[in-house]
Amino acid sequence: MVLKPDSAFQLPAKQMHLEKLILASRSQRRMEILRAVGWPFEAAAADIDESVHAGEDAVSYVKRLALTKAQTVARKSPEGLVLGADTTVVVEGELLGQPADDDDARRMLKLLSGKWHEVLTGVALLRVDQDAPPLVDHETTQVRFAEMSAGEIDWYVATGEPRGKAGGYGIQGPAALFVEEIAGDYFNIVGLPVRLVYEMYCKANC
Repeated sequence: MVLKPDSAFQLPAKQMHLEKLILASRSQRRMEILRAVGWPFEAAAADIDESVHAGEDAVSYVKRLALTKAQTVARKSPEGLVLGADTTVVVEGELLGQPADDDDARRMLKLLSGKWHEVLTGVALLRVDQDAPPLVDHETTQVRFAEMSAGEIDWYVATGEPRGKAGGYGIQGPAALFVEEIAGDYFNIVGLPVRLVYEMYCKANC
């Protein structure tokens, strides 16, 4: 028997519900990623001290900041699932956060020029209205920059894009001209490893 296209013999599409998140960040890049995958959220700023502690490695640093951001916002929320995230760049053992000014951005880009570096993002999920311990993890992606001339660095800094970005660049903008290769999660470089967030979310709701 041949089934006609309008046959009632069809499997219903599986519905997947994603709980609304409270994003402990005002990062436009993180918000854009959540919107792109259709994950409902509201954003709340988490103003915290982002200084590196003495002897703290990059993984411990981003995980601590992600959790601190989530906890800070959770204290202001009566209920909900809070997502905290923090990203840093590591090149030759040096942690590169957001540049202090254009000169600092130039310094960072000179360090990255012609080298591999790592982008690390710490992620924390914290449910406000439950006693369950928070989930904290991190993602690491490797990125290789091409050699950048002094003129290219000056041009890129003049775009204003390095401001507010870990390592002084954003891969989703003009800096893509200088990225030769990546190994790992692209969205992690943008600022939110959304696959890792989803895996943690499934673990928290299993």
